[in-house]
Amino acid sequence: MGMAPTDADLAELAARLTGVPGVCGVVLGGSRARGTHTPDSDTDLGLYYRAPLDTARLGRLAVEAGGAGATVTEPGGWGPWVDGGGWLTIGGDAVDWIYRDVDRVHRCWADAEAGRYAFHAQAGHPLGVPDFSYPGELALGKILSDPSGELAALQARVRVFPRALAEALVAGLWEADFLIGLARKAVTRGDSAYVSGCLFRLAGVCAHALHGAAGRWLINEKGAVAAAGALPGAPDRFAARVETAFAAVSGDPLHLSLAIDIAADLVLETVDACAMMLR
Repeated sequence: MGMAPTDADLAELAARLTGVPGVCGVVLGGSRARGTHTPDSDTDLGLYYRAPLDTARLGRLAVEAGGAGATVTEPGGWGPWVDGGGWLTIGGDAVDWIYRDVDRVHRCWADAEAGRYAFHAQAGHPLGVPDFSYPGELALGKILSDPSGELAALQARVRVFPRALAEALVAGLWEADFLIGLARKAVTRGDSAYVSGCLFRLAGVCAHALHGAAGRWLINEKGAVAAAGALPGAPDRFAARVETAFAAVSGDPLHLSLAIDIAADLVLETVDACAMMLR
């Protein structure tokens, strides 16, 4: 394993990236931007662009930075919401370049301000990618390069969590309640896979509602339940109880009923907790 790039390394790389036609700015994201990274964390660089993006030039820079095997995709190469980029190894360390269409970030922010959101199907994201993760990423990121100042101006706005989005995410708890009813219908069949899917979705919906009520951006499915449980005002032992519900799942209808009962209580408490936080 190599040495993680230093702040100076990242600043120099960001300046070179911003010289590529189409790249508007570069933002450090993920755990490193939040200061929660570990030695084995990847370094995530958001490449904020406007079409046309000069991927040929970007590809040459990838080879200069990451060696002969380094490649980048066209925009959309990784799917509609992950978009595209490159997985590079620079100095022995994993550095991910991730495309973000600036105009789309603006559109997703306008939707969030109006209380509109959706989860979008995407490989590798079992809950789906929330469109508000685009402004959320910028809110939680650290701008490394921004020649026009556009990203800094937008970041100042997106750091204030929109009340309309908070209310919409809390209203979205209807789905968690609906999933309880659907899961119960699968108990007699002993369909543990389907019940697990309902519980996973329900846990995600609750985690997003709690973050919304707390005015915090939640942009990652990984660790979402633990993050929700750590929020001031979250239901007592939220994460541990989600864990208990999943641990109860088996092909035995009694076990499935127990798992669903635990989840049903948690949904009710989440509704109450969110109402308290929004007051």
